[in-house]
Amino acid sequence: MEDRRPERELPIAARAETGWQSLVDPTKATRWMGVGASLDPRPGGLYRVEVLPGRAARGQFVELDPPRRLVWTWAWEAGEGAAPSGSSTLEIELVPTAAGTMLRFMHRGLPNAGEVQRHAHGWDHYLPRLVAAASIDPGPDPWLAGRMP
Repeated sequence: MEDRRPERELPIAARAETGWQSLVDPTKATRWMGVGASLDPRPGGLYRVEVLPGRAARGQFVELDPPRRLVWTWAWEAGEGAAPSGSSTLEIELVPTAAGTMLRFMHRGLPNAGEVQRHAHGWDHYLPRLVAAASIDPGPDPWLAGRMP
């Protein structure tokens, strides 16, 4: 059986609380991913990020244990890869370390190998930006300027 869950682990040179804010505060979240965000970080609250102009991901927050664990559903609203709401789940753990925080990321429930590969590619772009945003300004997202590999 194929692995249908991209998993990543990245160190953040900041406290877990700082990483947490980069995930749940709309202004801080769009520093590393997207052009706009509507976030209501409570169980059942809305998660919506316009990742690229005209391309939004939507879901609901499922589990929040500030500043350690965050789980929310994820689906594209329309276009290529659109899926029923709540069809996949993102899970992030922020584990304090001597050097800052270890971010553990998992995306579960993607429907097929193509979607796993497509999402893994996206997360490999955005997660390092999240790590950078927790301690510095990651700068403009090259994908917003149309420079996608």
